[in-house]
Amino acid sequence: MQSSVSAPTRRPPASAARSHAALGLVVVLMAAFFAALAPSSAHAADELLSQGRPATASSTESGTFPASAAVDGNTGTRWSSAFSDPQWIRIDLGSVQQISRVTLNWEAAYATAFQIQTSTDANTWTTVHSTTTATGGTQNITISGSGRYVRLYGTARATPYGYSLYEFQVYGPGGTSAAPDDFWGDTSGIPPASNAVEVKILNRTNGKYPDSQVYWSFNGQTHSIAEQPYLDMPANSAGRMYFYLGSPNGPYYDFIEFTVGNNVFNGNTTRVDAFGLKLAMRLHSKDGYDVEVGENRQTFAEDRATTFQRFIDAVPSQFDVLAQTQAPYRIIAPGSDPSFRAGGANANYFTAYAQSVGVNAATSDIFGCAASLAGNPNMCAALNRHVATLPSSQQSDPAQFYKAAPANYYAKFWHDNAINNLAYGFPYDDVAGRSSFISHADPQWLLVAVGW
Repeated sequence: MQSSVSAPTRRPPASAARSHAALGLVVVLMAAFFAALAPSSAHAADELLSQGRPATASSTESGTFPASAAVDGNTGTRWSSAFSDPQWIRIDLGSVQQISRVTLNWEAAYATAFQIQTSTDANTWTTVHSTTTATGGTQNITISGSGRYVRLYGTARATPYGYSLYEFQVYGPGGTSAAPDDFWGDTSGIPPASNAVEVKILNRTNGKYPDSQVYWSFNGQTHSIAEQPYLDMPANSAGRMYFYLGSPNGPYYDFIEFTVGNNVFNGNTTRVDAFGLKLAMRLHSKDGYDVEVGENRQTFAEDRATTFQRFIDAVPSQFDVLAQTQAPYRIIAPGSDPSFRAGGANANYFTAYAQSVGVNAATSDIFGCAASLAGNPNMCAALNRHVATLPSSQQSDPAQFYKAAPANYYAKFWHDNAINNLAYGFPYDDVAGRSSFISHADPQWLLVAVGW
C-alpha cells in the first residue's frame, strides 16, 4: 500500500367594545390551536446528512488535512486548504436532498467571505447563502434549498493561512433519497461479519461475463462469485485481494490493497503498477461512514476497448505505448515501460524539469518515486503533477496539477476517470489527499465492483 509522510504545518490557535374583544380572543385562540398543529421546524427534527459522505476539496495543505476530515464527526481532525483564494470543499450527499441548515466548525483559520452552494451535478451551482462578514467559530446557517452536492466556497481568508474546518455538517429532513443505487445494489441483505469486515464482490461487467466467470482470490481461497460472493475477512497485516475474469488465473486481472485491524479497515484501489480491470470499492462503517473510491460510473459503463482508446486520445503521444504493448490486458504505468527507462526514447522525459528544482533522478525513478525520491514524497508528487516550480502554497492545489509537460499523464487519466477524481496513479499520489485510500474504524461491510 502506498503511503506518504507529510509534516503538519502548525498555526496559532487557532381592541374597545366587548364583542370586538371577544372576537379577537377567539381569533387568537384559534391561531394558537392551529400553530400547535403545524409541523415544527426545530433543528431537532433535522437529520445529519453529511457525516461520512465523500468529500472533495480544491486543495489540501498536506495529506494530514484531507477533505474527508471535515465530515468524519471528529473535532480532533480537520480539513485545511492551500494558502490562497479562492478555495472550496464539497460534500456528495449521494442523492438530491432538501437542505435546512449547515453548521461550520472553524479552526482559527476561517473565512471572512464565503458562499454555501448546492448542485445536482457538481458542475452548475446555486448560491443559497453568502456573507462577507463572517467571524469564524461555530456557525449555524439556515438554508433553503436542495441538491446532491453542497459546497463551501471561500473567497476571503481571515488569516495568511488557508481555510480550515473541523467539521462541515449539512442537515435536512432526510427521507428524500433517490431510488436505490443500481450500481451498488441492495445492501440490506449483507450478513454481519464474524471477523473484521464482510466483503461482497459485485459483477459489473455489463453482461460480458456471468457470475460463474468472475473470480476473487484471497489468502489461499479462490471462488467465483456464483459460488461465493462473500468473504468474511479476518484482520491481516497487509494484503491484496485479486480479481479475475474468465478463469481463476486468466490474463484479465487486477487487485485491491488493504490492511485490516480488529476494528479498522485501511485500503485502496491502485493504478500505481497498471490498469487491469475496472475496480471500485465502497466502505460502510457502523457509525454511518460510507465512502466509495475507484473508477467512476461512466468508465464502468463503457466497453474496455473504448477505455483503452480514450486513454490514447487523452495522453501525449509518448504515453500511447502504455495502452498498446500489453493490450487488451493492461495499461501499464510509465515507469514500467522501456521507453521511459535508461536507453529508451523517453528516458530523459523528466530530466531537465527535475534538474530545474535541483533533483537529479532518472525519469523512471520520478514516475516510481524511487531511489533518491523514495524518502521525499512531496517533491516526487510535485514533479509528477508538474507543480514543482510553483510556490509551496500552490503545490497542493489540484487546479494546478498536470497543466503542462512534463507530467505523469498516465496518473492524470485515472484521476479524470475516478470517483471524486481520487486515484492512486503513482506511489506518493496520497500527497495532498488525492489518492483512493480510505480508512475508518468499526467497518461493517466492503463492496468491491469488478468491471470489464
